[in-house]
Amino acid sequence: MATPAEARPGAALRALTLDNGLKVLIQEEHTAPLASVWCWYKVGSKDERPGLTGVSHWCEHMNFKGTANIPRDQVKGIIEQFGGSWNGYTWIDQTTYLETATRDALDRMLFIESERMASCLYHPDDCESERTVIISELQGGENDPDQLLDQELTATAFKAHPYRHPTIGWLPDLETMTRDDLFGYYRRYYVPNNATLVIVGDVDTAETLRRVEHHFGAIPPGPEPSRLRTVEPEQTGERRLTIAREGTTAYLKVGYHAPSATDPHFFPLLILDAVLTGAKGLNLWSSFRVPPPQRSARLYRALIERGLASSVSGALMPTERPFLYTVSVTANDGAPLASVESVLLEELERVRQEGITDAELVKAKAQLRARLVFDSDSVTNIAHQIGYFETIATFGVFTAAPARIAAVTLEEVAAAARAVLPAANRTVGWFTPLPVGRESLKSEV
Repeated sequence: MATPAEARPGAALRALTLDNGLKVLIQEEHTAPLASVWCWYKVGSKDERPGLTGVSHWCEHMNFKGTANIPRDQVKGIIEQFGGSWNGYTWIDQTTYLETATRDALDRMLFIESERMASCLYHPDDCESERTVIISELQGGENDPDQLLDQELTATAFKAHPYRHPTIGWLPDLETMTRDDLFGYYRRYYVPNNATLVIVGDVDTAETLRRVEHHFGAIPPGPEPSRLRTVEPEQTGERRLTIAREGTTAYLKVGYHAPSATDPHFFPLLILDAVLTGAKGLNLWSSFRVPPPQRSARLYRALIERGLASSVSGALMPTERPFLYTVSVTANDGAPLASVESVLLEELERVRQEGITDAELVKAKAQLRARLVFDSDSVTNIAHQIGYFETIATFGVFTAAPARIAAVTLEEVAAAARAVLPAANRTVGWFTPLPVGRESLKSEV
């Protein structure tokens, strides 16, 4: 039996909870004969302790390897026979799985996700073969200087909170984790009372709810998963690291401890980033596939137009706990990183002291409004946003985002800049390319 959730203002979205604790969010969108199903779990790398880093991501891989009632070689075909798509991902706060297909595939999509929740197998041979795949993926990422620097910057910025661990995990943990570690983690977190099922598309809400009850209603709840409750201590001084490895390009990253999605500073800081590096959306699934408008952005003018860099970008992600605001720069050949850093920090200090202009505020709001529209341009993206924000806070944070952005004042942006951009709150990372054959090194200060 489903019980209605507390009513919230915003989009016409039905929110209910099954007796076993599964949250169900259904939104009818009749613009095309499609449906998108996302099943979200409140488990990510923030839930991992030392020795088990990477386990959330590894479990995600295993949950595509077949179930008690779906042979592994048929998992893909069930959706593809309807011309649909399927995927999944793991990040710091969540793990999710999706299928988007024609509406007549809805029952099959629900069947897949109910099987994934209750009946994955974790065959020892599959666990071992996937160990090789994931370690290869990790090593490939470490061969990308920009990705490596981002990973090491995050690990340097965080001293206590598990946000410091890369989602893919640390190599020694991946080498020693066992099948029992993986299956125990799966059974602990893949329970209906730790999940949110989101369905958006050309569906009938009442009939969809009946099918959800049919597929998920008998799955028993589990004990409330334990949570790591570490709070990151306040940073008391600038931190720095340098990675020197073979390469052809120099990279600079500057990360600042930043507010969570529900903090009053979050949306003002989002506007500040739009002024500095160009407006981005809030959709991890799609926003970063479309470059932001940058020609008038402050850091574009300061670094790219002056010939110091070939690219500059900012990243402020909506997260459950305070994470990072990171500015990333790819230096031009021959531009010393010290010079690039000096110009970047000078611009950031200027905005910290002086704030932004009224014209910049108006333009940033207009650009962000447009990006939020692009974030919800399909049933897949709408379903992603509803589930993502429900996982880190509530979907009300997402539905309220346009109004919250519209209400931001110059004073709020200035306050966010003063709170986030002090030198003592930052971590600076350099990647210095070495000629082929030179010894690699990493240093931290």
